[in-house]
Amino acid sequence: MDYNPFSPEVRENPYPYYAYLRQHAPVYQVPDVGMWAISRYDDVLFILKNPQIFSSSILSAAAVGDLNLFPPEAPDLISLDPPAHTRLRKLVNRAFTPRRVASLESHLREMVQRLLEPLAAQGAGDLIGDLAIPLPVMAIAELLGVPPERYHDFKRWTNLILRAMNGAAVTQEERTQIGQSLAELRAYIEDAVAAYHRQPGDNLLSDLVRAEEENQTLTSAEIVSLALVVLAAGSETTTNLIGSAMLALFEHPEQLAQVRANRALVPNLIEEALRYDAPVQWFPRLAIQEVELSGTTLPAGSVVMTIYASANRDERKFPDAERFDIMRNTEGHVAFSFGIHFCLGAQLARLEAKVALETLLGQFPRLTRANESVIRIEAPLLRGLKTLPLRVG
Repeated sequence: MDYNPFSPEVRENPYPYYAYLRQHAPVYQVPDVGMWAISRYDDVLFILKNPQIFSSSILSAAAVGDLNLFPPEAPDLISLDPPAHTRLRKLVNRAFTPRRVASLESHLREMVQRLLEPLAAQGAGDLIGDLAIPLPVMAIAELLGVPPERYHDFKRWTNLILRAMNGAAVTQEERTQIGQSLAELRAYIEDAVAAYHRQPGDNLLSDLVRAEEENQTLTSAEIVSLALVVLAAGSETTTNLIGSAMLALFEHPEQLAQVRANRALVPNLIEEALRYDAPVQWFPRLAIQEVELSGTTLPAGSVVMTIYASANRDERKFPDAERFDIMRNTEGHVAFSFGIHFCLGAQLARLEAKVALETLLGQFPRLTRANESVIRIEAPLLRGLKTLPLRVG
C-alpha cells in the first residue's frame, strides 16, 4: 500500500486506501510526510472529543502561499484551543444563531433562481461554476451584511483568495492580485465593523460587534478574523457538498428518481452525501502528550491526520458503508467534525445545499450530466469537483 494524501492517485479516489488503512493499519505513519493517518471512526472521534490531548494549534499558520489570511493579532477560531477558543466560540454562538441562518432562506431561494436563469435559457451549463461556487459566496455576503451593490467586489476578492486556498497554481501576477484582494477584503470588513460600532445593523457582523458573554466582547481584529473564517470555511466546503451530492445522484439513477419523486428526501440526501464523500477529507491535529490509538503509541509532538472521510465509511459504525444510500441512518457522521470544533457554518451549508438541490430537481425534471468525465479540485484536504456540465432536457 502506498498511501500519501498529497499524491494525485490518492486525491483522485482515496477510498480504497482508506479501506485498506482501516483494515490493516488504522494508525499509519505516512512515509516522507511524517503525519500519522488515523482512519477508524472510534479513533477519529476520540481525537475530536479530546482537545486537551490533540491541539488545533498546528493550524495557526493559515496562509495563501506566504500571505497570512488572518490578522496576526487575532488567531483564527479554527486553530485555537481552550480556554481562548471557549471564550471566542461562546461569543460567536450568540451571533451565529439558528434564527440568523434561517432568516436567509427566502433570499437564498431568490439567489438560486437568478443563478439558474442562464441554465434555463441555454439548456446547458455547469453546476459548479454557475451555481455551486457563487451561491455560498453570495450567501455569506448576505449574512455579513454586504449590500448588493458591493457583491461584485466581494465576489472578486473571494474568488481569488479561494482559488489560491484551493491549491491552484498561481503566477506571480496572480499572487499580487490575491494579496491586494486580501487587503481590500480586510479593509472592507474593518470599515464595516467600525460603522456598526457607531450604528448597529441587522446582520452577522453587527451581531458580532454586539456579542457579549460574561462581560467580554470581541475586538475588531477578532471580528475581522471570524468573518474571514466564515468566508474561507463556508464557501469551498458548500461548493463541494452541492457538487458531490448531484454527482452521487447521477451515479445512482434509482436514487435520483426517488428524490425527484419526493423532494422531502433532500435533507436525507445531503447527510448521506456528507457521509459518503466528505467535502473536508481530513484535518491535522497535534498530540501534545503521548497517547495510544488502536494499539499504537504515538509520541508527544506527533501530527495526526483525523480522516473524517474514512471514519464516515467505517463499517464498524455504518453497515455497508461503501454504498451510497439516501435512506441510510447517517447519525454520528463527522463530516462537520465533532465537539468544540464542530463546524460553525454547518446549518448554513445544509440550508444552502437544500435550497439549491430542491430548486434544481424541481425546476429541471430531466436534468442530466452533459459529460461523464470527472475533473476534481487539486486540494489534499478537500474533495470536490472543478466542473459538472449539465443538460436540462
